[in-house]
Amino acid sequence: MKKNSPTPLHNRLSKEELRQKLEAESFKRRTVSFYRYVKIENPHGFRNELYQAWRDLGILGRTYLAHEGINAQINVPEPRWDDFVEYLESMEELKSMPLKIAVEEPSESFLKLIIKVKRKIVADGLDDNAFDVTNVGKHLDPEEFHKALDDPNIVVVDMRNHYESEIGHFEGAICPDSDTFREELPMTLDLLKDKKDKKVLLYCTGGIRCEKASAYLRHHGFEDVNQLHGGIIHYTHEIHRKGLSSKFKGKNFVFDERVGERITDDILSECHQCGEPCDTHTNCLNDACHLLFIQCEKCREKFSGCCTHKCQEIAKLPKEEQKKLRQGQSSGQSVYKSRLRPNLRKTYSFL
Repeated sequence: MKKNSPTPLHNRLSKEELRQKLEAESFKRRTVSFYRYVKIENPHGFRNELYQAWRDLGILGRTYLAHEGINAQINVPEPRWDDFVEYLESMEELKSMPLKIAVEEPSESFLKLIIKVKRKIVADGLDDNAFDVTNVGKHLDPEEFHKALDDPNIVVVDMRNHYESEIGHFEGAICPDSDTFREELPMTLDLLKDKKDKKVLLYCTGGIRCEKASAYLRHHGFEDVNQLHGGIIHYTHEIHRKGLSSKFKGKNFVFDERVGERITDDILSECHQCGEPCDTHTNCLNDACHLLFIQCEKCREKFSGCCTHKCQEIAKLPKEEQKKLRQGQSSGQSVYKSRLRPNLRKTYSFL
């Protein structure tokens, strides 16, 4: 791309400018996710073409591209929805794409458009040449999956991370205590090592992680592997449409500004700071921390949206001073550097 191009293929606005621009919009947006394993010869060229087209349509969100396919979570201006679908149909790699519309109607899910080229569209840590990644499990539609859950001999496995399943999951599901999909795969294999003769049901948010997980299990000797087609999102839409009672309880974790969308009124988790029933995730407001944790309204007010008193003190400092602390790697500038779940009540005397 030329240095003086008038149409940069990346965002140049600050977060505050983006938020103000979004708030000034007079139309609604439709949040949608989709994925496809499809051969993309030139991911970088595909990325630039996609970015220009979606920028012109006013689309916001995050999309990953790789030689193996596409994984997208975006929102589309409702007045441009038909144009968006028409664009997908014009691309050989994207036509007839199954689209998963958000369960809730969010006022804000993404602030900017990000499209990145990755080695894989989901970081699974697997050598895809070591097994047949196309030998996936049987796809069950939502109603089939719903009925299959009644079988007392089946094994249901949540193929999401702990912070996702913590706030919502299917009744009776095995929820591996993993921080990443990469570590969840071998963990699941170990948890199911004596269950190879069982019928296995896998599910995740939209279905993409189950594609690799089912092939991985089949490679390791599991024969009756099944996966929820379209994931939790599709299941929720179909179950509501058919007037059935959802067997998924709580919230569905989503990777955007909303963090979660309510499926049922059940509260399955608790505030990481005080232990009260709560399923609202927040990112610590200390920019050097940003720990993802569950925080109730009472604790959010008490700790100003932070995970610890130390982070609360740092977050109150002037922005320039906070920036200097981060640059200087000052000791104690952050309490946690990852999404690893903390035991805040045990580690700190908050109450």
